[in-house]
Amino acid sequence: MRKVAFPYMGKSYIAFKNLLTAFGNEVVLPPKPTEETISYGTKYAPEFACYPFKIVLGTFVQVLEAGANTLVSSGGVGPCRAGLYTTLQEKILKDLGYEFEMITLEPPGRHFKDLMQNIKKLVNAPLTFRDYVRIIRFAWRQLVLLDKVEQLSHKVRSLEVKKGAATRAYKECVEMIAAAEKYEDLREIERECELLYDKIEKKDFDPIKIGIVGEIYVLLEPASNLEIEEMLGDLGVYVERSMFLSDYTISNAVMDLFHMAGERDVKKTASPYFKEMCGGHGRESVGNAILFAKMGFDGVIQLSPFTCIPEIVAKSILPKVCRDHGIGFLTISLDEQTGKEGLRTRLEAFVDLLTSKRRKAKSFTVKPQMAKEMA
Repeated sequence: MRKVAFPYMGKSYIAFKNLLTAFGNEVVLPPKPTEETISYGTKYAPEFACYPFKIVLGTFVQVLEAGANTLVSSGGVGPCRAGLYTTLQEKILKDLGYEFEMITLEPPGRHFKDLMQNIKKLVNAPLTFRDYVRIIRFAWRQLVLLDKVEQLSHKVRSLEVKKGAATRAYKECVEMIAAAEKYEDLREIERECELLYDKIEKKDFDPIKIGIVGEIYVLLEPASNLEIEEMLGDLGVYVERSMFLSDYTISNAVMDLFHMAGERDVKKTASPYFKEMCGGHGRESVGNAILFAKMGFDGVIQLSPFTCIPEIVAKSILPKVCRDHGIGFLTISLDEQTGKEGLRTRLEAFVDLLTSKRRKAKSFTVKPQMAKEMA
């Protein structure tokens, strides 16, 4: 039997585990990234490699030590180096003496035949067409619901009266979703999760709003971004992220299969500043920053792994974008040296600046109105 493992990225492991298990594999669950994970990654990775590469490499070492004999990861196209990372990780791990098969799932629009052949390797049970539909439908619904309850936690955390209420509700929702056994269970769980968030006592005020853009792994994996969304929520900030895995899959896998431009509106929005494809999510970072400004957000934070070329390109453009649209901008490069308390200090200062800017804007609006009334 194949003992399959994959990178850890947020709560998506719940849906991936169920999918691969239903396909007849034994799943070796990747552990949540810790200092040990990062120590393995930094020890064996090239110095120039980005933070996600190191975390994923360290995770692969841990799951191989736990008995995995098959590793599954995604590929990519374009200038971003991530498209070749599985090839390099496979070479490093085999040089270390590990025996395993690396299965890389490439974008379907360009590598459809190879993708189907690799997926076939992961199907190790006799399944009918109806079985495939049932399994994929359930796993996809889990993934979508996991994204939804996380979005709700970001929305509620800035308004909660009792600190930690949104985080506790989120954890309870994740546990219920993970325990679901069939598609119908998820419908009831969705209603229960909505009720959990509705019951949280909330303040009546308009919080500072910050949009987060950047590279996919450091956006989706809290261990890589030091749980920045939770930190901002605790500061009373409403946080909205530009990317969730279910939306990304639709934009960059399903639409790619039919040769349609994924995230077309975002790329069109970015075009006055950034017309060329630079790989990764650099152009999307610019486009999403503009969209956040148009939605009335106070500021944008760019998260990028140290040495990430697409985000370095975006970083050179984003200050002008944010100036032109009148919102604050903060860029944060992440690697194994980034400290949580140092990050918290930077976030507090950024939030203070946005609060002051909003207060001044309101004062400027009120004073002309008062003068008009006195006249």
